[in-house]
Amino acid sequence: MQTEQKITHILDAALPVFVRFGFHKTSMADIARAAGISRASLYLSFNSKEELFRAGSIRAHARTLHEVAAVLAGQGSALDRMEMAIAVFQRELIAPFGGSADVEELFAANMALAADITLDARTKLLSMLTRTLIAAAESDEIDLEPLQAPPAQLANIIVAATNGIKHAQGDGSSLENDTRLFMRLLRVAVTSRTR
Repeated sequence: MQTEQKITHILDAALPVFVRFGFHKTSMADIARAAGISRASLYLSFNSKEELFRAGSIRAHARTLHEVAAVLAGQGSALDRMEMAIAVFQRELIAPFGGSADVEELFAANMALAADITLDARTKLLSMLTRTLIAAAESDEIDLEPLQAPPAQLANIIVAATNGIKHAQGDGSSLENDTRLFMRLLRVAVTSRTR
């Protein structure tokens, strides 16, 4: 197996293991077993589960941001594209951990081991959403006047709200449904009255 293919294979195998056992209970032996390789072979690629977890975070964030950029550059209204972009962000970076009993531990491990990656991805997402809002406001697709908020501030609120939604699941709510509700509220607030 070539090095890049091996790394991809290991990272793909590791995610379900982390989801099942949580970060702290997962061992390199568990990951090697899931990848169908020896522990020695795993250690040739990664020195520790911390290094492996960080590599998974780098890959997941890079792939997600690439997909988000493609969605935002696509067809449709600005708010439709933003809603799809947020759905991609959540599907790729949040939902995979949603089935874990250790979801909060996994998010905490990510912030402990890969805060720089996560915060850089958040900054890039904010920039992309801000540019989308600016273009929509300039074309009178949306009206930000009633909110009295510049595009960058609104983009920050959108990201903060969707981040909060991931921690507020319960009582039959779901990440997807709660995010859609938030986006409906946003649509009502910024829909241009001149259209």
